[in-house]
Order: sequence, then structure tokens, then C-alpha cells
Amino acid sequence: MNRRDFARALAAAPLLPSIANAQASWTPDRPVRFVVGFAPGGSTDTSGRVIAEAISGPLGQPVVVENRVGASGNIGSEFVARSAPDGYTYVVASVGTHATNQFLFRNMGFHVVRDFTPVSLVLLGGALLAVHPSVPARNLAEFIAYAKANPGKLNMGTSGPGSTQHFAGALFEQRAGVQFTHVPYRGGAPAMADLVAGRLDVIFAPMVEVLPFVRTEQVRPLGITRPERVASLPDMPTIAETVPGYNFSSWIGIFGPAGLPQPIVQRMSGVIAEAVRAPRTKQRLEQLGYIPAGGDAAAMAEMQRQDVVLMEELVRLTGASGDS
Repeated sequence: MNRRDFARALAAAPLLPSIANAQASWTPDRPVRFVVGFAPGGSTDTSGRVIAEAISGPLGQPVVVENRVGASGNIGSEFVARSAPDGYTYVVASVGTHATNQFLFRNMGFHVVRDFTPVSLVLLGGALLAVHPSVPARNLAEFIAYAKANPGKLNMGTSGPGSTQHFAGALFEQRAGVQFTHVPYRGGAPAMADLVAGRLDVIFAPMVEVLPFVRTEQVRPLGITRPERVASLPDMPTIAETVPGYNFSSWIGIFGPAGLPQPIVQRMSGVIAEAVRAPRTKQRLEQLGYIPAGGDAAAMAEMQRQDVVLMEELVRLTGASGDS
């Protein structure tokens, strides 16, 4: 699918009212399911579980996280796309599943705009550029100088071709004028394990996945991919402070199947927004390296719209494909 086709689909999507002006009346009478298309312990799963726990009380029903793993999140997404729009099944979506994959896979069996209803933009995130302590660089400027002097010497691990880790690294290579050797893995956890073990030199990993190893000094952080510093590492500079214009951000959002009635969308959006703003949940998300958003359905639709353009360009730049 090209950008023009994708733009048509986005333009055809119905306008979504703000939750502030809506009177929500839907109340669930049985458990609600959050489907995650990735394995337990990753950034999507972890954030999904935090939100599921936070909204269970206000909804009056348990919110159960169900992992349906495979095909870069497409298996979980397709399950939700084909579920009944009754308010009981949602997908914990990311920029990868709901902006990038449409350009990586020729035949997904579903469409990430037409077959879903945006519900909430939950949080914003980014990655941390981290290196093994053996890399002779104490800061980003030294790292760039070393990488330029040794093109292709540094092995960059990612969670796979076309992943957000891959794109964050590829964008860095382009903007900083360096070259890494890309080593793709089947997931972020094995890549992180090899970085800690010294079999990799550098990684661009979600904050939630890399922070535990930063705190034990098993890896050395050098910069944040987002344009602003984060509460969990207030003294860590952004990459943009050394490489002007660099910005690679991510998000987590909640989508339901297409045709989800507006009273359900409004109720879920409101409950999630309140939960994200609650001090305990906000603190937990910030400790994991996230920026709590709590945006409504319209905010989620607009974020998806913006990232489609960037992700199509990065797919073109890297030549990544999910069909290989």
C-alpha cells in the first residue's frame, strides 16, 4: 500500500468526537480483553498491563491481557479486527502494528484503518541508544566519532527488520553520517541479552526494556531518541542535542474493531484518560520511561495519520520487508 492509498483510507475514516463533549452511558457486564501481539515482558505488553490494571476498578470488570504472538503483531491485530464490536475486545497497538506494518507486509488480511476504531492514545515513548561498556565512548559525540572512524565495525542489534528499533537506528545512521552492521533478532529480549553479553555493540531499545540494565551498569546509555528528556533519566541528553533534527518517537494506543459504537469509545477513552492522569499510574509509566498521554480517540487517529508518512519513508530508506 502506498501513501496515497493510505491517505484515502484515513480521510474516509469517520470523524471522532472529543470525549469532553460526550455523555458516555456504556457499562461492561463481563471481563474486557486487551490483546497484545507480542510476548510478555516487552514494551507493548508491559504498558498494556499497567493500563489494564488501572482501568479494571473504574470499569467495574477485570481487564485481562491476552498475548497472541506472531507476524510482528499482526496475529493479535487481525484477531481484534475480526472480533465483534461489542466493547469487550481491544488491541494494545503501537506505531509498528498500526502505522508501519501496512508497508512491510503485502497481504495482512486486514487494514489498520478501515478495520479498527481508535479509542485512546495512551502514552508516548522513545528508545534509548545504549552500548556495551566495551565500546570506547563515554558520550554521544565520542560514539559518533568512533563510528565514523570505524564504518561497519559496530554491530547494531534490533528486534527484527522493519521494527521500531531498526528504524530508530537507520534514522540515526542517516542523520549522524555513520554506518552500523545490522544484526536482526526475533524480538527485543534476545537482542538485549546479547548486548549485555558483549556480542552486540549498540542497540536502540524501548526504555522499559533497557532501563533495568542501565541501572545495574551492564550497558551504557548515550542518548534518548525523543526530542525531550524523560523523567526516568532526567540527566540523559537527547540525541537531538548532538545530532540536530533527530527525533524518533513511538506510542501505545488502544483500538477496537471497526464499528465500535461511540458510547463505548467515549466511555473507554474517558476511563483510560483518567487512569493515565492518576498519580500512581502516571508515576509507574514515567518510571518505565514513558510520557503519559491519555489522549482521546481523535488524538489517536491524528497520531496514526502523522506517523504513516514517516514510517513509509523509513521502509523505503531501509528496504525492510516483513514478507522475507
